[in-house]
Amino acid sequence: MLKTQINVGLLGLGTIGTGVVKVFQQNADIVRQRTGIEMRLTRIADLDTKTDRGVSLPDGVLTNDADAVLTDPNIDIVIELIGGYKPALQFILKAIENGKHIVTANKALMAVHGQEIIAAAGRAKVDVMFEAAVGGGIPVISAINENLCANRFSTVLGILNGTCNFILTKMTDEGSDFVPVLAEAQRLGYAEADPTFDIEGVDTAHKITLLSELCFGTRIDFDQVYTEGITKISAVDIDFATQMGYKIKLLAIGKLSDGVVEVRVHPTMIPVSFQLADVDGVFNAVRLSGDFLGPVMLYGSGAGMNATASAVMGNVMSIGRNICHGSAGRTPIMGYCQDQIIDLPLRPMSEIISRFYLRFTTLDQTGVLAKISTILGQHDISIQSMIQPESHAADSVPIVLMTHEAREVDIVNALEEIGRLDIIQQPTRLIRVVDDLD
Repeated sequence: MLKTQINVGLLGLGTIGTGVVKVFQQNADIVRQRTGIEMRLTRIADLDTKTDRGVSLPDGVLTNDADAVLTDPNIDIVIELIGGYKPALQFILKAIENGKHIVTANKALMAVHGQEIIAAAGRAKVDVMFEAAVGGGIPVISAINENLCANRFSTVLGILNGTCNFILTKMTDEGSDFVPVLAEAQRLGYAEADPTFDIEGVDTAHKITLLSELCFGTRIDFDQVYTEGITKISAVDIDFATQMGYKIKLLAIGKLSDGVVEVRVHPTMIPVSFQLADVDGVFNAVRLSGDFLGPVMLYGSGAGMNATASAVMGNVMSIGRNICHGSAGRTPIMGYCQDQIIDLPLRPMSEIISRFYLRFTTLDQTGVLAKISTILGQHDISIQSMIQPESHAADSVPIVLMTHEAREVDIVNALEEIGRLDIIQQPTRLIRVVDDLD
């Protein structure tokens, strides 16, 4: 006999948790019509049981005791929305031990501890879904795992952090520098009081780690993912990029070629003609390229109460269907059957091949460019183009070079040598350039 009622428990009644409650309350008819199941949010655990979240809950639903959710034998699915590593990991593992299926939006936890969670879920024969962990309301994980799963993916690229994208968009549109735009983002609620995870690229790195694992069928050591944020990007760099026909985006890059994986996050100059260059403000986008699919881009709200709650609820409904039809584990958690996931080598950042934007700040004297270009040439780096503005400070001059493709290690070594010259007044600014998305 098919089960017609699914009971759900929720850990965390913050912004996203409140959004999930609203979906349960406002769209219960849609959920029932699409699944044939009565979905009930029966218990919610949060340390704060007093704050008014703008939703009405029946007596006895809200508790400050997580075990009331984790061990309740009547709860089928547990939604984890408390974030972070601890105690979220312990809560999820305990829920799995008690036979609960899991829905989470915790990208950090899945990127760092995903294998432990997946192993526990395999032993317990329960589902774990995390659509909301990447791209908010953009259904990229379900697209990779379901609709597009016949493809061998070669690249996955993303603009995956709304805070960074908002800041870079404002800097581009208004010619502002980083610090005042960050302050504006905080006033508008687009950036946290402590924005470190966002602006230093860590949040984006969590997401591209997961996407790369899903696309390429491998395990990625998060600690080995090269991660660089946007704090050093200036209005000067954005202006030069614009002059050369580029936009600067915090780009997440995952590639698989010749059995080697690249996974990295850093500010990147991309041509204004690319679709990703048009992803502005707080929006996110993911671009996938598969052997039969070709390129496809998914675009939408990457965060926020409603978009994220929508993704969470979609996972709840999927698991509900699986439960009712006895098909838990129908879709592998990481897209590939667990015994088919292999360890592929991760290309060191030193071996990455790219073009580079280099901005030098030098003394205004003759022979400067010759000294710089000589050292670059000694490290097998050739110059494609140059900008040397006529208007500049009295005692210094910016020199902007665009290189042909070069190895990262050669660029780094050359810049270290150039940095020791007495003509260099400030650290050289380096931004990687992507002209071919595939």
